[in-house]
Amino acid sequence: MSTFNRIILTAGMTAALIGQAAAADLIEPPYVPPVPVATGGWYLRGDIGYKIYNSPDISFVTSTYTDPWNNTSLNDTGVIGLGVGYQFTDYFRADLTADYEFKAGAYGEGYCGGCGGVGHTVETADIDAWTVLANAYIDIGSWGGFTPYIGGGIGAAYVQTSNISYANPNGVTGTWNGDGQWNFAWALMAGASYAVTRNTSIDFNYRYLNLGDAVSGYVPAGGGGTINYDNISANEFRVGLRYKFY
Repeated sequence: MSTFNRIILTAGMTAALIGQAAAADLIEPPYVPPVPVATGGWYLRGDIGYKIYNSPDISFVTSTYTDPWNNTSLNDTGVIGLGVGYQFTDYFRADLTADYEFKAGAYGEGYCGGCGGVGHTVETADIDAWTVLANAYIDIGSWGGFTPYIGGGIGAAYVQTSNISYANPNGVTGTWNGDGQWNFAWALMAGASYAVTRNTSIDFNYRYLNLGDAVSGYVPAGGGGTINYDNISANEFRVGLRYKFY
């Protein structure tokens, strides 16, 4: 075969190979749908926290008059809670929580009717509460494992008083009976969680909680009535753990 014929043959084979490659490029591979990533699922949570109460409105209330007290306060205390929830999407979840607010010491200075108009009676009590709330949250997004969020909750609180005592400036002391009642309760939250693993997150959050009112048992002094502890609210700083079942 002459050199010219070999050149022609080589060129033809090269063109054929190029054509086959071009034809192969025009054939698209079969479509494989992506595997969906599960974003929803149940989770459990547990929280502990430090509770800073705002000063409540304390007064002695009878059928004929109300005696507001001065220098009222409610000591700081702790809170512990458990809950179960569901992650609906990457950005929305909800849970049901039950919390116990440990006893806090209430203080108030009231009018002393038997003290000759001199001085005041010092009244103290312990107040604790159980709260059950239905909560909803918006997870804003995730960056480096951190997920900030905001939320709110509504529910009920059982607020009870105990260890109610008084001390008059004339040295007379005594005790009154406590009592408990259910109130409407609500909360606002803001915080951030950090994903330790795919299923486990540490939660740091602030919660404003309004518990409603508390009341003593019947007090026979001053015409007979009750001690009312109104507008009980607190600022809570909490840390918790969430475990997701997905």
